[in-house]
Amino acid sequence: MRSFNPLSLARRKLPAYSSVPTYASDDELDVEKLRRSPSSVDGSSYDSSAASSRNVSGSCDGMMGAARRSPSPRGGARSSNAYTYRAPRKFSRYFALAIGSTIVLFVLTLTRLSWVSSKKVELGVEKAPKPPPPWEKFPFLKRYHGGIRTLVSREENEPEYPGDGPNIPEPSSSAAPKGRRDEPEEDDASTFPASTAFNPYPDYTSEEYVANYTVVRECFLDDEETIRIPMLQSYPGVTSGMPDNVMGSYDIFGLRDDVCFERFGRLGPYGLGYGRNLGGTGAGMEGDREGIDDVWALNAEVDFREVKWADVQKRCLEANKHRFKPMPPHRNHFFLSMGAGGPAAEAAEMDPAESDGTVLDKRQDSQAANTSDNSLGASTPTTLVANQHLRRTAVLIRTWWNYKYDQEDIMYLRALISELSIRSGGEYTVHFLIHVKDDNKQIWADDDIYQQVLNDSLPEEFRGMGTLWSERQMGLIYGGVAESFYRNLPVHGAYRSTFMPVQYFAHQHPEYDFFWHWEMDVRYTGNYYHLFDKVDKFARDQPRKGLWERNSRFYVPSEHGSWEDFKQLVRFQTEQGTNNRNNIYAEMAATDPNSPDSASLSRPERPIWGPEPPIDDDIDTSEDPKPPTELKDDDYSWGVGEDADLITFNPLFDPAGTNWILAEDVTGYNTTRGLPPRRTAIITTSRLSRRLLARMHAETSLGRHTMFSEMWPGSCALHHGLKAVYAPHPVYVDRRWPTDYLAAIFNGGRNGAAGGARGSVFSDERQHNFKGTTWYYDAGFAPNLWKRWLGYKVDNDGGEQWEVANEGRMCLPAMLLHPVKQVDLVYEHQAGED
Repeated sequence: MRSFNPLSLARRKLPAYSSVPTYASDDELDVEKLRRSPSSVDGSSYDSSAASSRNVSGSCDGMMGAARRSPSPRGGARSSNAYTYRAPRKFSRYFALAIGSTIVLFVLTLTRLSWVSSKKVELGVEKAPKPPPPWEKFPFLKRYHGGIRTLVSREENEPEYPGDGPNIPEPSSSAAPKGRRDEPEEDDASTFPASTAFNPYPDYTSEEYVANYTVVRECFLDDEETIRIPMLQSYPGVTSGMPDNVMGSYDIFGLRDDVCFERFGRLGPYGLGYGRNLGGTGAGMEGDREGIDDVWALNAEVDFREVKWADVQKRCLEANKHRFKPMPPHRNHFFLSMGAGGPAAEAAEMDPAESDGTVLDKRQDSQAANTSDNSLGASTPTTLVANQHLRRTAVLIRTWWNYKYDQEDIMYLRALISELSIRSGGEYTVHFLIHVKDDNKQIWADDDIYQQVLNDSLPEEFRGMGTLWSERQMGLIYGGVAESFYRNLPVHGAYRSTFMPVQYFAHQHPEYDFFWHWEMDVRYTGNYYHLFDKVDKFARDQPRKGLWERNSRFYVPSEHGSWEDFKQLVRFQTEQGTNNRNNIYAEMAATDPNSPDSASLSRPERPIWGPEPPIDDDIDTSEDPKPPTELKDDDYSWGVGEDADLITFNPLFDPAGTNWILAEDVTGYNTTRGLPPRRTAIITTSRLSRRLLARMHAETSLGRHTMFSEMWPGSCALHHGLKAVYAPHPVYVDRRWPTDYLAAIFNGGRNGAAGGARGSVFSDERQHNFKGTTWYYDAGFAPNLWKRWLGYKVDNDGGEQWEVANEGRMCLPAMLLHPVKQVDLVYEHQAGED
């Protein structure tokens, strides 16, 4: 039992309770004070009585327990100190996830942009445009477009370019040239120059010619021998300020540069300038036509609707067959006829009439064959035996089976046939070599299909002059050649092996000694016979010594001087090299890591003298020409008077070391120790001899060797020691190039040659320098000049009305132009046309 304790009783009797404060509303509650004052938690905020003490406090633990659980803020939220507030865990997780995703996305974006940028650099996309080539900054020449009313003699002409002054490109004077007219003058007719007939042919009626070559029978367009082709008309002199050619020469060929040709005098004989109701083209009916009647003064306009060129050419050849060597028999076709006994047996069974060449090949157009009996050959006395027989030459026009011939193309073809074949008495025979691009066309299995395709491939007036070929046919004939796909193109295709059908054509036509390979986009402002004849004589007169070295360079007369000076310069560059002790840059170049081969490119070279066969290939050169003496003992006599086996119109450059993209398109050769010796001439327009084509045919069919089209003839001639000649014909440029800079650019290869080094103008990245010239595969100046010459606007300049208001129509000296494609002539409107 517990003892009595008075203090405990006193504590119970003296309770002292503090009144619990009440609030009128929740708004009177000081939330901030409750959160900040720790006494509010243990009851110190309440009002206590004076009698309050530890005993009193201790006696009301139960009550104070309730007081410690003070009212919470509105909404029942838990009160806590502001400095200890923590965000909800859900928000933290989302925020961290967003930050992490952003970083990952940023890294991926940077990676993606880096990859895209590297691919763009690799592919060359969005590169900063390169600065234009230096030649594009040179000012344009204006006097090419001078009119016929400003004619001056060649001696009196002050050419706008290149001139004799310093080689600084300065714009030409803006003063109006002599002869310009703002208003037509009344006395123009009296001052207009008179044209003259241009006749480059030998005097076939002279006693000297007849004594040497016999009589030449004139050829006509009709059976009755009444229709003659009008002669070309030329004008004396050149237009005032006419620029001179910067490359090539007229003088070294004997080409006439003292006359010029305007469009009506050049193309009027072939249909330009008179209506279609008269058998012309109906083009050239507007603009400056003054003086054009001289074209038809002696011979009237020809109605070409009635002309069949195959018949005309056949009659002309028959009438003059006594001028040429006897025709050998044509090749037989035992592989088509499947005759027994082979070629020898079939040759004995041939009709004797075929042996003299009066019947065309059985695969020629039957329309031409039907004209074999209708000729003038029967009336030619057999006693007319020539003292010197001429050799026959074929002109092969390369085309394809669905080529669209416009009237400008047709005039071009009429000019070729007329000037080369008809007016020469049959010295040339024009053929069309037609590519059938559909290998599945059954032209070899059905004669009717062959004839239909042949007829549809040519305009009606040229039917009977064509021969079909296909790539599948070449694959059969030259089947031993390894099938390669250089640049994804077949080796037997027309692009890589252009000369395969030419080789086979020569093999099947032994009556021809020479073959001109001509393209549809070549134009010549002069007479074709004049060009072919002079180029042939130039090539025949070239000596073998230094020939390949001269062939590899452009001839720039204003820098190289005369042709004899040029020959000696080439000899010095070859034998001594272009480096010497006075060259202060030689030692620097030899140690330059950016040009490790610069020293070798200026060292002396071994001149080519005789055949240069490949090192590791067995090529038969037993029948090839050999030098009669050592090189040092020759006095430039070997080769003089020898017909050239190959004539080209661009340099025969060495592709080794250049960046020409087709330099390695070599098939069938052993390349263990390097590629075989090669020479290339860009543009396949050229003349090839039977001897060269026979070597090419044997190399391809038996040796199984071939190269890219533009490399194959020159390389084969090099291997077999045949005579190849680059004919430096006159080439013009459209801008005022400094001539020393031009010579350095175009002869920028090894030792002053056009090839043999990366600096060659034929390297892929440097071929743009030809854009402003008149002769290259993609020259831009050539088609523009031809169209302006025809009287049409080019880049909004020129045109027929401009000619009438100014100096008259253009008059140009003879020049080769390539390429010229798709010239849309403007025709007169005829009744009934839309």
